[in-house]
Amino acid sequence: MKILVGMSGGIDSSVAAALLKEQGHEVVGITMTIWNHRSHLERPVGSTSCFAPDKSEDIAHIKEICAKIGIEHRVLELSDRFEEVVLENFKSEYLDGRTPNPCVWCNQLIKFGAMVDYASESGIAFDKFATGHYARIGEHNGRLSVMRAVDRRKDQSYFLYRLSQEQLARTLFPLGSLTKEEVRAIDVDLGLHRAEQSESQDFYDGDYTDLLEVEDRVGNIVNLEGEVLGTHNGIFHYTIGQRRGLGIASARPLYVIALRAETNEVVVGVQEETLQTTISAAEVVWQALPCLEGETEVQAKFRSMSQLHDAVAVQEGGQIIARFSSMVHGAAPGQSLVLYDGDRIVCGGIIETAS
Repeated sequence: MKILVGMSGGIDSSVAAALLKEQGHEVVGITMTIWNHRSHLERPVGSTSCFAPDKSEDIAHIKEICAKIGIEHRVLELSDRFEEVVLENFKSEYLDGRTPNPCVWCNQLIKFGAMVDYASESGIAFDKFATGHYARIGEHNGRLSVMRAVDRRKDQSYFLYRLSQEQLARTLFPLGSLTKEEVRAIDVDLGLHRAEQSESQDFYDGDYTDLLEVEDRVGNIVNLEGEVLGTHNGIFHYTIGQRRGLGIASARPLYVIALRAETNEVVVGVQEETLQTTISAAEVVWQALPCLEGETEVQAKFRSMSQLHDAVAVQEGGQIIARFSSMVHGAAPGQSLVLYDGDRIVCGGIIETAS
């Protein structure tokens, strides 16, 4: 089988490619370039993010790794598409007072979408596409779904819930049944990286506001009663659940509980005012199930680093609504609500409301 492997230069994608080669497959490494339009930004020292202004050294390093593994390597220029699909969404969401997750859009529309399609259009023939994500793919009642990885600490299934049935059918996750320690050991044995190689970051390890390219917009910080407690330099500097950096003296800790783009206000409250029991999400992608029939018991995750919470979910029109059995906090419009049945992803969508 000929397998195209998305190569970032990190340990995980390198080991994924090496394992597939050892299994006897013909492997081609592919790397996308996505940073050309913002080359004016200074790259943070020691940057290991997937989006950074200058990664020419990284490309050279990836080619060296592919040479060690004994596979071909190709590069695809996707900066225009990345700008249009991921960064424009990122910018508009932040300016609207929402908290986007660029990785879920990049996975659906760029890594597992445009990059694979463009590779095929450029004449690269392949049967499957693989990455170094810690996740698995399972089949249930004729439908494919992403499943949580064996290594729960490294599980990345949350970021992959937007993959379609067609995308899942052509995808492999060689690391889904391995632990990070096992992958590091394989990497060291193969001599692909230094033993102390650092982990790659999610998206961008500079200041996110660099990417917004807007001037500060002074506004008020208020409580739920509308009392002005202080000022801010732009709602896009804040995220739901944020506690530090508010610059407000208070007898009790204050948290960001809402961002009002229409009035340019940051709303803060005490801990009990951050609690939520119901989250609704739109732009739903279905995996293990084609829909929800009535009330369905699920486990729900609403931030990449949050734990799974028991909930009852229903489908109302084009939305899914999860009602939690206990109070949760930190769900933010723009983030993703992902529903699981055990290890299997049922569906997921973009959070619209949390209350």
